[in-house]
Amino acid sequence: MIVPFTPQVDGAYRFSVAPMLDCTDRHFRVLMRQISRRALLYTEMLVAQALHHSNRLDHLLDFDIIEHPLSLQVGGDDPKMLAEAARLADAWGYDEINLNVGCPSSRAKAGNFGACLMAKPDQVARCVEAMAMASPLPVTVKHRLGIDDFDSDALLMTFVDRVSLAGATRFTVHARKAWLEGLDPKQNRTIPPLQHQRVTHLKQQRPQLTIEINGGLEHPADCLTALQTCDGAMVGRAAYAHPLRWKSMDELVYGEEPRSINASQVIGGLLPHAETHLSRGGRLWDLCRHLLQLVEGVPGAKSWRRDLGIKAQKADADLTVLQKAAQQLEDAGL
Repeated sequence: MIVPFTPQVDGAYRFSVAPMLDCTDRHFRVLMRQISRRALLYTEMLVAQALHHSNRLDHLLDFDIIEHPLSLQVGGDDPKMLAEAARLADAWGYDEINLNVGCPSSRAKAGNFGACLMAKPDQVARCVEAMAMASPLPVTVKHRLGIDDFDSDALLMTFVDRVSLAGATRFTVHARKAWLEGLDPKQNRTIPPLQHQRVTHLKQQRPQLTIEINGGLEHPADCLTALQTCDGAMVGRAAYAHPLRWKSMDELVYGEEPRSINASQVIGGLLPHAETHLSRGGRLWDLCRHLLQLVEGVPGAKSWRRDLGIKAQKADADLTVLQKAAQQLEDAGL
C-alpha cells in the first residue's frame, strides 16, 4: 500500500547503509533500523524498466514505515522511465530517489545502465533532470571514480559538474574505479584499489556540493575519519556482515543519547514485522537469513546460528522460532 510521509532525509546521509543486491531488502532494513534510528537506508537497485512493466508494484515498492529515512535506488538510462520511477517513489512515500551509476555487472552494461554511464555524463544529466522535474524528491547519484580507461580527476569532475547542474543533490562516490572488462561485480568490490584521496580532492574542489564517500569503511572509526573531509559516509558489506558493529553510530554521528542495543533486543524489535510478514503468507526464513551475522565472536554463536538456520528454513516455521532464538540470547546476556 502507499504510505504518505513527509520527507525526512536531511542530514541522514551522514551515515548510510549502501544498496546491496540480495541484501538490503525490507527485512534487512527493518533489522538495521533497530540498530540505527537515524541512518539513511537504501533499497536494492530496481531497474526502471522493470517498474514500468510490473503489475506487482506492491511487491517491489512496499516497505514498513519504520524504515524511514529510506532511499529508492533505481537503474536505467531512459529519462521517461526514470521520471516515472521518481513519481512512483514520491507516491509510495520514499524520502529520496537514487540513480545507480556504479553497478559494474554485465547485465547492467548490456542494459546501458550502471557504471557504464560514467562515460556518458550528458545522458546521466538528462536522466537526473527528468527525475528532478517529475517529483519533489531529492535526486541523488551513486557512482564510481571512473571506469576502465575512462578514469581521471578531470573526467570525474566533468561528470559531477554536468550532473549537479541537472539537479542532483548529492553524490555518493565509491572510491574505486570499475573494470567493466575482465572483472565481475564481486571482484570490482575488492580488486581496484581504494582511492579515498580522490574523493576528498573532489570535495575540496567542489565544496558547495554534497559528497558522500563509500568503499573500505569497515568500522565506525573509519566513518568518523571520512566525515572529517566528506559530508557523508556509506558502509556496505561491513554493515551486512557485522550489523551490531554499528550500534553506536547514532551517538557518534548524530549526537543522540547513548542507548543499549544487543542481539536479543534487535530480534525483539523485529517480532511485529515478522508477525505481519507471516500473516501475509511470507516465510520466516525471509527474515532470519539476515540474522545469522547478528551474533558473532562469543561462545555458542556458531551453534545459535546453525540452530536458527535449520529451524527457520522449515516450511512451517512460525513466530515461536524467532521468539525462542531471542530468548536464548537474552538468557546468555546477549
